[in-house]
Amino acid sequence: MSTPVYTGLEVLQQDGFRRLAGLRVGLMTNPSAVDRHLNSTYRLLSSTPEVQLVALFSPEHGFLGAAPDAEQIASATDSRTGLPVYSLYGATFGPTAAMLEGIDVLVCDIQDIGVRFYTYAWTVSHILEAAGAQGVGVMILDRPNPLGGMVVDGPPLNPDLSSLVGRFPVPVRHGLTLSELAHLINTRWNAAPADLTTVRCANWTRSMTWDATGLPWVPPSPGMPHMSALWHYPGACLIEGTELSEGRGTALPFEIVGAPWVDALDLAEKLNAEDWAAALGARFRPHTFLPTQSKWAGDYCGGVQVYITDPERWRPIHVWLGAIITIYAQYPEHFHWLAAESDTGMQHFDRLIGSARVRHDIDAGIQAGRSTGDILSLITAEWDAHCHAFALERSPFLLYD
Repeated sequence: MSTPVYTGLEVLQQDGFRRLAGLRVGLMTNPSAVDRHLNSTYRLLSSTPEVQLVALFSPEHGFLGAAPDAEQIASATDSRTGLPVYSLYGATFGPTAAMLEGIDVLVCDIQDIGVRFYTYAWTVSHILEAAGAQGVGVMILDRPNPLGGMVVDGPPLNPDLSSLVGRFPVPVRHGLTLSELAHLINTRWNAAPADLTTVRCANWTRSMTWDATGLPWVPPSPGMPHMSALWHYPGACLIEGTELSEGRGTALPFEIVGAPWVDALDLAEKLNAEDWAAALGARFRPHTFLPTQSKWAGDYCGGVQVYITDPERWRPIHVWLGAIITIYAQYPEHFHWLAAESDTGMQHFDRLIGSARVRHDIDAGIQAGRSTGDILSLITAEWDAHCHAFALERSPFLLYD
């Protein structure tokens, strides 16, 4: 029988929460933070006499984890405890001095997924900045990276495109736990580093993906309902930067793509003709779907469902970029990038992929009639070098073998 993996929460619990004794505690969390018996961090800390919980903080999707993506959240009062619930996805992304008043340590426990686009790590980065400025300690109850800690993949982020879907130059898949990434951020990019401590996971190693941990999976956000969606997300999230549906409002978010003007059978044939099963571990099935929300809500969409045929060869960023390029080439009169932000002029796709160059290279390649494979090769040519450099940069901050 394999040695069980314990989260930072469980390690803290096994120690009787002694590290929090005598401290006034703030807690940033959502329903994804549970122990192996599905007891939430919120419930455990608020019901433990030795812990003086004084304030709650919530990231995107709110304290209950139910709000749609990108919906601003207002601060509120927790009906069970009477504590303030300060929103860090509304009027501010980081806690204000008033929010931190009377707090000795702000505990962060939330399930990150190891992908740059996901906002929770960047919420923690704002917490580190505010806590450092106000002299408040930060404690992260660490959790495994569900994608494992070995693979580093994708382009870095141009700092000019910094946002809550990526603030600092890390690859799309960084292969770090939330605490490892937080220590990197706190050391390299925080002007006033916070007093940051970690309660490490026990018995987790970098080679372990979530299915090897034996821990229960709680969806960390409404758009991440299944573990299968998680494996597609590093590439499928790029669909958000186009007018194509990424499957929000269906049972298969981030596993399908389409639009009303796509011929599902034809698209599947064209994508399977690329023969990515051997090289990238993917095949495509024609799929028609009816989103109930988000893009194309109420309209039947033709498209494909992407299947992982070889987990060892699976390259989600390459596969989903290839799907975008193929659909663009097949339907140039219908395909559009999502409109630029009205206040900044920035393209959401650029923020996600990390630069404007990728979008420009795709536009130019389509106009020149280049193949999907040729365009992909051009876009990804420098990624391995960037990822190797980042792997070296992150090495001093690794907490696990």
